[in-house]
Amino acid sequence: MKYFFVVDHFVPFPSSEYGGLWNVIASDTEECFDLIVSEDDDMYPEHYGKLRENIEKANKYQLADELESQVVESFLT
Repeated sequence: MKYFFVVDHFVPFPSSEYGGLWNVIASDTEECFDLIVSEDDDMYPEHYGKLRENIEKANKYQLADELESQVVESFLT
């Protein structure tokens, strides 16, 4: 079973003072985390805790079709 996650993304100052949004298809929160980390070369390990927290709080929607796990889109400022 796959889910569509809409994840708020914390981007610390000075890289950005706003943040961003990740749209991800994944089977669970751990896969969602792994996909985001593999896509974002600028994320430092010290921010992983905040990312995990944001994934846990993300809106999550069950998908009717079995789609490939992937980052669908991201908007980062």
